[in-house]
Amino acid sequence: MSNALSCDNMVKPSSYKNSNTEKSGSHFNSTSGQLENNIYSNNQQISQVVRTIFQDSKGHLWFGTQNGAFKLEGDTLIHLNDIKCERGKGVTIKDIVEDKNGTIWLGHTDGISSINGDSTTNYYESHGLINNDVWCLEVDADNQVWIGTYGGLCIFDGNKFTPFDLPEGIRDTTLGISSTKMVQNINQDSQGTIWLCTNAGLYTYKNKTLTNASKKLGIKTNFINETFEDSKGHIWISTKEHLYQLVNNKLNNITKEKIKIGKGIGSIMEDTNGTIWFVANQHHLYTYENQELQEFIKKEDNKGPVIFKMLKDQSERLWFIGYGGAFRLENNQFVNVLKNGPW
Repeated sequence: MSNALSCDNMVKPSSYKNSNTEKSGSHFNSTSGQLENNIYSNNQQISQVVRTIFQDSKGHLWFGTQNGAFKLEGDTLIHLNDIKCERGKGVTIKDIVEDKNGTIWLGHTDGISSINGDSTTNYYESHGLINNDVWCLEVDADNQVWIGTYGGLCIFDGNKFTPFDLPEGIRDTTLGISSTKMVQNINQDSQGTIWLCTNAGLYTYKNKTLTNASKKLGIKTNFINETFEDSKGHIWISTKEHLYQLVNNKLNNITKEKIKIGKGIGSIMEDTNGTIWFVANQHHLYTYENQELQEFIKKEDNKGPVIFKMLKDQSERLWFIGYGGAFRLENNQFVNVLKNGPW
């Protein structure tokens, strides 16, 4: 069993206050090629690399990219300029979540940032964050922000960062970026269990008890990529080797002897019909319904992106984002969503 350790690093964050949300953003000028306060050009990607997508409680879409964060308000896409590294330069956004107060939290390549109304606050290692290279975030039932990084896990309660001790794993030598302490994904399910995907396996945390779920369930690989809870309360687990479904504490291997795994299973999503979608080996898209596994065949002239993340939005539309930009699936066709839409 492992419990969170106390930390005396009180936060003195770097804050940016703006008179209104519009002034804190910017728009793309196709003539000058610069971000300015007018409408985006008709032929520009949101970013060539979109790392994550999120929809907040007000219905606004957020895009985390290698060029920072974008927020969609109405039909206007706003670039959020105040999310910066400690040296004042831009960052790559890797995850976005919302807390119970409506504050948006963004994890990126140089810390975390919060957006509350027109105020942006940036937090770094100098404020107590365990590591500046942040890969994932989750807000728990107590409104604490769990922060998974290249160098381990910590929890932020609004005042201080508290390191959370996890077993050390191994580095994935097939990836360009990996570490023994990396946390890939954090997810709290409807029963209050927090699922931690690490390079030391899968762990759960509930009632102040840390459990090695990989050992308990019989998952062999160290490398756990993501967990996802479907509408039935079943937990899906993507790993370097297989996709698993956990039902009534029984682990089902969905992909064994059905898919040749190389780079592993990535993002998982459920559509409005209850069909599970998942990415395998970065380039292949599959669906799973009624115990039947099928590959979604991409057309040569309509392949969409190399998918990093998927989202079903509040209008039940399916989004696919990654290397190549942002796309929606409409009538089995990938529609490239540019800076001016279509929204």
